[in-house]
Amino acid sequence: MTAASTGRSGARRKSKKDADRATRFSAELFESAQAVGEVENRSARQQLEYWAKIGRSFTARSSASRSRVEASLAGKLERQALTDDEAVAFDAEFPARIAESLAVTDVPAERSAAGFSSVYIDDDGQLVQLGADGSVTTLDADT
Repeated sequence: MTAASTGRSGARRKSKKDADRATRFSAELFESAQAVGEVENRSARQQLEYWAKIGRSFTARSSASRSRVEASLAGKLERQALTDDEAVAFDAEFPARIAESLAVTDVPAERSAAGFSSVYIDDDGQLVQLGADGSVTTLDADT
């Protein structure tokens, strides 16, 4: 049987290899795809696939330009040193890199380890100060 064989009815069937896969996207990304898709005459799914193909093509390129963008994202090259096209790529990728980093980084703990105090809102909605010495103090929001 081939990847797209026909049965008795003559209808084309997809093999497991060719079957669609379900995945989840953030509500913000999906809504953005819906909005842009309407303008581009695409469904939200088609718009997401379009963006994914562009992203795949972009990240697959192993050019000097891509290396410069990666160097800038890593803080090894000033953003101002990028060409206009490289800067567009940098600006598109930078917010995603920040979000990924923040999701796995305990910023107050890292700052404390480096000798700095931090004030943040904890999981219970309380204003908390983490001292440079590692001490934790709940702050009164009214003061």
